[in-house]
Amino acid sequence: AFTAHFYQTFDANRPALANLYQEGSMLTFEGTQFGGTAAIMEKLANLPFNQCLHTIVTQDAQPTHAGILVFVSGEIRIEGEEHMMKFSEVFHLMPANGSYYILNDMFRLNLS
Repeated sequence: AFTAHFYQTFDANRPALANLYQEGSMLTFEGTQFGGTAAIMEKLANLPFNQCLHTIVTQDAQPTHAGILVFVSGEIRIEGEEHMMKFSEVFHLMPANGSYYILNDMFRLNLS
């Protein structure tokens, strides 16, 4: 449920992802780190494309000491690009107020 919600929100209303992060959250995007909701959202808002479509191919989850670790592999179609690109993303979700937020998010394109 989390991954479908995350990617549907990313594809349709990227600014709404701010609700999934907190000030202690960290995003590593292609090797560059961004800490806190504002920095993460600035990075996501300034990606070099406005529209995309994620397709989840596989997802695995494991409980951690206090949260959930989620590993996703999939494909992303970016506006104006003919071919889909493969990606991998890892989320460390932590409980808060009866729901979960993203503590850690690591994203990589799988370029070959």
